[in-house]
Order: sequence, then structure tokens, then C-alpha cells
Amino acid sequence: MSQNQSEGGVPSASPRRDAEAAPSSAEAALPGAEAASGRKPRSTGVVIFALMIAMLLAMLDNMIVGTAMPTIVGELGGLNHLSWVVTAYTLATAASTPIWGKLGDMYGRKGMFLTSIVVFLGGSALSGAAQDMGQLIGFRALQGLGAGGLMVGVMAIIGDLVPPRERGRYQGMMAGVMAVAMIGGPLVGGTLTDHLGWRWIFYINVPLGAIALAAITAVLHLPKKRAQARIDYVGAALLTIGITSLVLITTWGGNEYAWGSAQIIGLGVLGVAALIAFLAVERRVAEPVLPLHIFRNGNFSLITVIGFLTGFVMFGSMTFLPLFQQTVQGATATNSGLLLLPMLLGMLAVSLISGRVTTQTGKYRIFPILGGGLMVVGMFLLALMDTGTTRLTSGIYMAVLGAGMGFLMQTSMLIAQNSVEMKDMGVGSSSATLFRTLGGSFGVAILGALFTNQVRDTMVARVGEKGAAITSGGAQLDRESLKKLAPEIRDAYTHAVADGAHQVFLWGAVISVVGFLAAWFIKEVPLRGSAPKSRKEGPDQGQDQGQGQGQTPAGQTPVAETV
Repeated sequence: MSQNQSEGGVPSASPRRDAEAAPSSAEAALPGAEAASGRKPRSTGVVIFALMIAMLLAMLDNMIVGTAMPTIVGELGGLNHLSWVVTAYTLATAASTPIWGKLGDMYGRKGMFLTSIVVFLGGSALSGAAQDMGQLIGFRALQGLGAGGLMVGVMAIIGDLVPPRERGRYQGMMAGVMAVAMIGGPLVGGTLTDHLGWRWIFYINVPLGAIALAAITAVLHLPKKRAQARIDYVGAALLTIGITSLVLITTWGGNEYAWGSAQIIGLGVLGVAALIAFLAVERRVAEPVLPLHIFRNGNFSLITVIGFLTGFVMFGSMTFLPLFQQTVQGATATNSGLLLLPMLLGMLAVSLISGRVTTQTGKYRIFPILGGGLMVVGMFLLALMDTGTTRLTSGIYMAVLGAGMGFLMQTSMLIAQNSVEMKDMGVGSSSATLFRTLGGSFGVAILGALFTNQVRDTMVARVGEKGAAITSGGAQLDRESLKKLAPEIRDAYTHAVADGAHQVFLWGAVISVVGFLAAWFIKEVPLRGSAPKSRKEGPDQGQDQGQGQGQTPAGQTPVAETV
């Protein structure tokens, strides 16, 4: 076929004139390229809106399900398997995240993302139709499998569409979605369960997901790749076993089984052996599911550590703050969610400011440092709370912690994506997401063990064997159970919870110090993409300013076919 002939055999106009008249398919997929050439992106807003819906679905699900669990158990039974409704979803999400990222890098992000939406919606519909607890657990696992692709797909597609220099403007939107999920989840879950029935907490995903599916299908145009290498099935299996073992340890340890039990030790041995074997396999295969070379970049390795620690502290604090508010400050379950608003508004406001500054200046190194410092201060302040702390005071403390999270949450993803080549955008995004998820799992488990032990110790110290009996089934009592306790025991339990929360937040502050110190070693590597003020200077201004180590400029990913 001649160069002047199209694939259909019809002679085309002059190649030079065609090249000058329209950008390449990769460039057309990039709003940054369109803006650089003086044209307004035609579909970026619709795509981002659809991506935010998908992100909301993935983040909302566990929070919306929690409030409906008593009703679900009342209808389906299976109280002894209750925890698996959440565990199955979490396991499938964590284990599938890196695999979705790699498949997107190999075969094209749009197809993989659409597939993950379909899997998630299928799991949602089937979960709503479940007739017993076994079916619900299985369908929740399917739903979690799709959720793993939703989160990494959103991050990676934004990484493809928007150069890092301009990506800061979307940080506030992502923080806003997170705030809506954290606050709105329990409220929406309770409302749907009370008025429409618990099955609608799953069915509600279908129309929302269908909107995202239609919008992505119609307006998103990304390169479709044809990978010649085989999928790394062995590596994927070993990584799945390792991640599953770690998540089960953090889920079962201290709850289902004692930390020193044969089951927990066995899972630990299995997880370590699987991960060692995984590292050995990844060094040999042509297309590793998690390329180890991305960790040679100092910024990437540091930001994954910071992401792990951020997840550890964030999910730990988010788990025990509502318990403190309900037990010590007397808030209802609904109000305790609303009382988290200072933290989430602080996160949203700071994320908006840091995103705007990053977009205008291209500077970002200061934000992980500020975020790490504010997290240390915020956790230490929360550790000062006791039975006399007012809601106003705790709200101020939470706002400080939220500001720290706002500096870290999206900036960490920005640095991770800017530290890898465009061809590794999927695995870079999935690795950052995975480490944050694992950090959250470990945070809830370890801080939860500290909390439980402190509550029991305080109860025994204050009321003796009665306290030990009350907390023998767990350290958390609901409002109805608290009302049935004698006044002196209820007072002892209030102080015990305050002491337990003190331990959680104090150790959270210690862990945050490690992240704060790590942030100082991040290097200010120029962000790929042009500054907004230079867009009118021509398309050449958008070339890669970055790392120079094989880094592919934004918009120059090799293209085999465009979908």
C-alpha cells in the first residue's frame, strides 16, 4: 500500500497537508494537545464526568453497604458469615487492581475500563438479586473484581488525557467525590434500606454505571494497543495469592483467629512465599504484571511508601473517629457521619488549592511535606481528646488532619504517574492505588488491635471482671447495648473508648512521622505538559520537560489503532 493511500484503498490528499490540518489520533485523544493547537477539547468534560461517576461507585459501595447489613442478615440469615460480605469485595478489589492496570497498558485502557464497568454492574445486579448469604458473598466478590478496574482505570485514563502539569485542576473534583462517598454513603444506604429495601443499595449502581458506560463508549478516544507478549499468568496468580494472604491476615487477625494462631501464621508464611516467588518470576518474563523497573525511580518508590502510610493513617482514623463520636460524644450514627465534615471539607479545600498552584507553577514537592507535617499534627491533636472534648474542638482537630490528607491524596498519584513512562501509566496508577489500599487494611487491623486491647485493659482497671465480661465479645458496643448498662459501667466504657482512641491516634501520629520524613527526599522533577499560559505559543511547547530517562512525552504514545 502506498503512502498516499488510505487503508480502504482510496487515495488521500497530500500527507503534509493532512498532517497540518489535523492532529494524530493520539493527539486528538489528548485535551492538552487540542488546547496547545488552539482548539477547545470537545469531550473532555463529558469524559471526566463519567470517570467521576465510576470513581464514586467504587468508593461508595462498602460505605453504603455497612448501614444495611443488619437488615440483610435479618432477611438472608448467615450471621456467622456476615464479615465475608465486606471481605469478599475487599479481597477481589485489592487482588485485581494491579492486573487491571497491566491489562490496560497491554491492550488499551478504554476496553479494559469498559469491561470493569460491565463486571461491576453485573456483580451489583446479581448482589441485589441474591437469595442467600452464600450467593451474596459470591456476587460481592464479582462486584469487587470490577471495582478494582474502576479505580485504576479512572486514574490511568486521566493520566492519559491530561498532562501532569495540568492535572492539578482535577484534584478538587476527585477529593469532592471522596467526600461525597464518605459522608453520603451511610446516609444513602440508610435511606434506601428504610424506604426501598436493602436490594436497592446494589440496584442503584446500575443506572449510574450505565450513564458512565454510555458516555465513555461514545466520547472517549484512546489508543488501542496490540501487545504481542503473553499475559503473565504465573505472576498474576502469585501476586493474587500474596495480596489475598495479607488482606486475610489483617481481616482475621485478632477477630476470627488469634494473632499467634496456626491460621494467621500459615497465611503469613504463604503470603511471604508467594511474594518472593512473584519477584523471581517478574525478573524473567517479557511483560511482567508489575514491572519491577518502575521502583528504580526514587520518587516512585518514595511515593508508594507515603501512599501506604497515608492509607494506614487515613483509614485507621476514619474507622475510629465515628466510634469516639458515638460513644464518648453521644452522637447518633447519622450525625457521626456529618461530624466528619470538617475533615472532609479541609481535604477538599486544600486539594483544590494545591491543584491550582500545581497547575499554575508546576511545583509540587512542598505539598507532600506540608501534608505529612499536618497529618502528624492532626493525629497528635486527636490523641489529646478525652471524655471532656467538645465537638467544636474535635472538629478543628479533624480539619487539620483533613488538610494534611488534602495535600497528600491526589499529589501522591500525580507524582507516581509523572515518575513512570506513558507505557507504564496503568501499572504505575494501580501500584499507587494498591499500596494505599494495603496500607488501609493494615491500619484498620493493627490500630484496631491496639484499640481493643486498650479498651479491655481500661474496663478491667475500672470495674474489674465485669469489664472483662462486657468486652469479651469485642470492644465495640452499639447505642442500644450501652443504654442497658449500669451507669457506672457505662461511664467506665466511655472512658475506655476514649483511652482506646488515644492509643489509635497517638500511634497514627508516630506512623505519620515516617511519611513526613520520607516526603523530604522527593525530588522536584518537572511535570510533563505545558503550562497553561504557554498554550498559545504553539504545539511544540507541550513537549516533555521531564525526566529524560526514556520518558515518553504526553500525547506520543505509540498508536496501533484508535477506538
